[in-house]
Formats: sequence, structure tokens, C-alpha cells
Amino acid sequence: MENAITTTPFGRRPLSLAMLSSQKAAREAPKGARLNKWKVFHTVREAREALGASDRGLAILNALLTFYPENELSEETGFVVWPSNEQLIARANGISPATLRRHLAVLVDCGLIIRRDSPNGKRFARKGRGGHVEQAYGFDLSPLVARAEEFASMAERIAEERRALKCARERLTLLRRDIVKMIEAGLDEGVPGDWAAMSQIYRAIIDRLPRSPDLATAEDICDALALLHEEVRDALESHVNSQKTNANESHTERHKQNSNPESQFEYKYGLGKKTEASGSAGETDNLHSLPKRELPLALVLDACEGFRDLAKGGSIRNWRDFLGIAEIARPMLGVSPSAWREAAEIMGDKQAAITLAAIYQRGEAVVSPGGYLRNLTERARDDQFSVWPMVMALLRARIEAGNATQTPKPDDDGAGEGAGDESLSISPALARSLKKPRR
Repeated sequence: MENAITTTPFGRRPLSLAMLSSQKAAREAPKGARLNKWKVFHTVREAREALGASDRGLAILNALLTFYPENELSEETGFVVWPSNEQLIARANGISPATLRRHLAVLVDCGLIIRRDSPNGKRFARKGRGGHVEQAYGFDLSPLVARAEEFASMAERIAEERRALKCARERLTLLRRDIVKMIEAGLDEGVPGDWAAMSQIYRAIIDRLPRSPDLATAEDICDALALLHEEVRDALESHVNSQKTNANESHTERHKQNSNPESQFEYKYGLGKKTEASGSAGETDNLHSLPKRELPLALVLDACEGFRDLAKGGSIRNWRDFLGIAEIARPMLGVSPSAWREAAEIMGDKQAAITLAAIYQRGEAVVSPGGYLRNLTERARDDQFSVWPMVMALLRARIEAGNATQTPKPDDDGAGEGAGDESLSISPALARSLKKPRR
């Protein structure tokens, strides 16, 4: 079958360089090539994104292939099919004529088919003697054979990108799950670390993640999360290693004095366990000598003055305000919600809030506020902890600091001893109790 050299489309449709390029590629198709039309169509369908073909356009290409008489595309049979628009519409699931024309143009622009228009624009074939087709006008499918290797390469590259994107999404999911659960573990176990900052960094990274990320975006987010994952994991592993080291040292060197600053803080605040001698408990602190009633709010605020800075306007008027400030201070100290709930259940809301205020007042002296709060909660469960000694120790430290920085003056106002700090409103009896030496 021979085709006239037709390089321009019929009617008002213009000629483009892309059409000339497609026709040149079709002329360079290997001689004698035979390809299964449905395998080629499957490859084109996989590479449709790179080609710019639409789903409706592929449906029309599928319909065009059904008009080809053989299963293999070959030069012997010819590459031109000449169905009418009505026949194409019927085999393309009843699309409209306008849609058919639009997507045929897309197939031409993508270089998947070539128009072989007759002088009057009709599609037909001229047959010779014996029914052999001598000339055909319609749609040339030769680009499918000429560019088969190109289509296969595109399809393979797209498949690789799809696999890479799937792997990146899986990695992204694992990193997100690991980071969230490791941060929760660090907070629940009271591991030292700036967990609030790590949570903020994690949220900032995730906020950059679109709903359907492409490969480049997914890999960029994964790289950022991998760095954060390493930082969070190192913090947890360092804590685990330090615990193993401390356990080994305590096992082999029990005769040495414990130099843990938290233990010294517990002893200073009267939190040490009572030892028994002759069947009676010896008091190592003034825990039982202090009042049994609840601590006044003013006294707590005097001892834990740093809590006022968290309040709006620096004003805490009642216990409700105080408990609200405790909810603000908890995440700042890195105390997990579970540790806070347990402390509130064992100690009570007020006592737990006072304990948190004292820990906040000590600042960096407490290495792990969350772990220390859990320790105090366990002691409170065994009736070995009271907030009175803790608040009194903070109050005593503040008075001693004030006396050290102020120059003694004569009692010109008759206020007497104990009036050096006007913000401390404590009774003379309590002041004398604070000055008593610790047992």
C-alpha cells in the first residue's frame, strides 16, 4: 500500500513543527518491524504522563487500534486506518463529536498518530485489483512502531519514579511514627531533653508536606525528618546508656556516697526516707513539726515568685489562677501529661501544682523535671513527701539571699527583724521556725 506524501492537514488546521517531527520519525521506522498493537498501547498508557496524553485521548487511540485488521502493526499490512467519526464515537463509548475532534488533535500533538488527509478531507481507502489497498487516507499509526523504544523508556522511567515515590512515602510514614512515639516516650519517661523544641521542629517540617507530594518534595521532607529522628534517638539512647552506667557503678561501688544532685535536693527538702531504730522512726527533717493545714497561696507565691512571671500581668488572685498557670508551666518543663495526671491523682490538684511551681522555681538545678515529679509522686504515694518542707526550703533560701545582699540598718521603722523583704508576709513564729537549724 502506498500513501501520498501529505504533510499538511486539511481545512483550517495549521501545520506545526511537531507534526513535521512526527512524520520524520515515522519515515525512520525500522524496516520490517512488527509489534503487537496491544503491548504498544499498554506501554503508551504507562507513559501517558510524560507524553501529555489524556485519558480520553487514550480511549480514542484504543478505538483506532480496533480498526486495525491485524494484532501486529507492520509495514506489510500498512499503518493507516480510516474509520468515520460515527464509528469512532461508537467504539469510544459515545463521546461527543467536539470531544472526539479535540482529543484527536491531542493525539496528533503528542506524536502518537499522523493525519493523512485526502484532498477533500474524507477518510477512505482506494483498492486495486484483488481488493489490495493501493491508497488510504485517515490516521497513520506508524509513530507507534517508530517510537516504541522511546515509549518503553518513558514507561520504565515513570515506573521507577512511582516505585521511588512509594518507598519515599513508606519512609516518610515510618519516620513520622518513630519521631512522634520517641518524643512521647521521652516525655513519659522523664528523659532530659528539649522535647518541646523537638515537637515544634517536627510540626514545622510536617506543615511543609502537601496532601499529595511528588518525589522531590517527599525526599526533601524525609531528609529533614531523618535528621530530627537521629537527634531524638540519640537523646533517648544517651539516657539509656547513662542509666546502665549508673546501675553498674551503684552495683560495684555501693560504699561510695551518692553524688546525685537530685538526691541532695530531696534530702535538703526533707524528702529522704526515714530510718528506724529500736522500733521508732527517727525524724531527719522538720516534716512533722510544720503545720498540717494547707499552705496559704500568698506563702507559696512568695517562695515560688517565678510563677508570677507566667501569669498575665503578673497577677495570681486565687487557686484557680494558680492551677491554670501550672498547666502553662507543665509543657515548658517537659512534664508529660501522664506524669502530671498521676501527680494530681496521688497528691491532689493543689499539692501537685505547688510541687510543679517549686520545680519551676529551681530552674536548671533540676535536670529532669518530669522524672523528678514522678519520683516525688511515688514518695507521696508512700506518705513520705509533703510540700511544706519544699516551700519552706525555697522561702529560707530566698531570705538568706536577701540578707546576704542587703546591708543591715537600724530599726528606724520599728518593724524589727524579718522586715528586710517587704514581699514576704510571714508570721514571726514562722520566721523563727525558718531560722531554726536543720536536724
